[in-house]
Amino acid sequence: MSNKNKLSIKEKIGYALGDTSANIAWRTIGPFLPIFYTDVFGLGTVAVATLLLVIRLGDGVTDLVMGTIADRTKTRWGKFRPWLLWTALPFGVALVLQFTTPNLSLSGKLIWAYATSIFYTLAYTANNVPYSALMGVMTSNLKERTQLSSFRFLGAYFGGIIATIGVIVLVDFLGNGNDNLGYQYTMYVLAIILASFSIITFFTTRERVPAPKNSTVSIKQDLKDIANNKPWIILLFLGFVFVTYNIIKQGSAMFYFTHFVDDSNNFFGSLSKWGGKNGLAGLYILSLLIISMISTFFAPYLTKLLGKVKLFIICIAFSAITAAVMFWLKSDQIGYIFSLGIISEFGAGIMPVLFFAMLGDAADYSEYKNGRRATGLIFSAGAFAMKFGSGVAGAITLLVLNIYSYDGQAIVKTSEMLLGIKLNMSIVPAIFVLFGIVALFFYPLNTKKMEEIELELEQRRSDVEI
Repeated sequence: MSNKNKLSIKEKIGYALGDTSANIAWRTIGPFLPIFYTDVFGLGTVAVATLLLVIRLGDGVTDLVMGTIADRTKTRWGKFRPWLLWTALPFGVALVLQFTTPNLSLSGKLIWAYATSIFYTLAYTANNVPYSALMGVMTSNLKERTQLSSFRFLGAYFGGIIATIGVIVLVDFLGNGNDNLGYQYTMYVLAIILASFSIITFFTTRERVPAPKNSTVSIKQDLKDIANNKPWIILLFLGFVFVTYNIIKQGSAMFYFTHFVDDSNNFFGSLSKWGGKNGLAGLYILSLLIISMISTFFAPYLTKLLGKVKLFIICIAFSAITAAVMFWLKSDQIGYIFSLGIISEFGAGIMPVLFFAMLGDAADYSEYKNGRRATGLIFSAGAFAMKFGSGVAGAITLLVLNIYSYDGQAIVKTSEMLLGIKLNMSIVPAIFVLFGIVALFFYPLNTKKMEEIELELEQRRSDVEI
């Protein structure tokens, strides 16, 4: 490995903090926004489901646009790094506005929710698409890229921990019983941390992999290249599937612990008091984030042992089956709920590490096949999958609840309502993610093929330098 492709620990940590920043927002929006909209802001389940789906459907176009813009950005700092600096403040403001609750009519609240959601998704896109693409140009070495992806999601899960603790602890503390103000003040704190970490990533990273000399500047040609990039098409679908799976589980956890789980005569009940009424849900989500963080340490070793594709298939099957078993648990079996959730999350936590490393492989494949490298456009699949998947997941979660007559303000919880909550926590996401296994059987970039591509590209770049 040449020294220019070797990344320092400082740079890997600096890059990881960029996803800490993104996930402070992401892990706040995913688990907490649906229940915030329904139980705090007062919107109906169907209205929220429609909002999430419409916003995310439109957002796919902005991801592709942002990818092409980032690929054509030219500054002394590179193509992708400067966007982390430029978007830090708007991203933080967007998060605050998502959880701000002005005193409006029901139609006014819905308009506010749409406007702030659009602003948030645009800010997230402008920050996260270039951030994801940055990994593809920091190093061209496959092992370093997998390690960098591992660091990235170590940072991502750390961001989730900050978000979860922040929401569970600070909403009650800062709001003093007023959830509307509690959420808003909490977002002020999280937004400052978010913006700071994004700026740190800008200052601690470098872009090293140059675009080929004959790279096209035609957007039409870039779109044609990715349309014919089979690995990218498969990864786009795969990312959508596993993100939807994870967000359904995360979003369902708040409903599950708020309305189904009974900790009144349980050891776990005393442990949850630190977080007020949402303490046990926060403790559960925090446990999953910690095990996800731990799983990232195993990802490089398991990838070396099994290869990305085989490991991905095992992770999906293992996580889905374990999650499905939770359907048969009773409301007071909290120890089993935590245990199965944690076991399932170990597999789920490795999925995004593999996914973003494989997007880098797809960028290499494009350069290998076409002589062009639209890194930003290719990595836009990551942002698209996350946002579109989260929209679909939120819609599925709320529509299932609507089918089973969910009423978050009801004093007595009907058996029908509780069945819908249980299905969302187990069977619904498990069935959905299994489609990812089918997609992986058609993925063409195995370890041997990628080693051939890496050697060929290194030779081409050496020839250009000479």
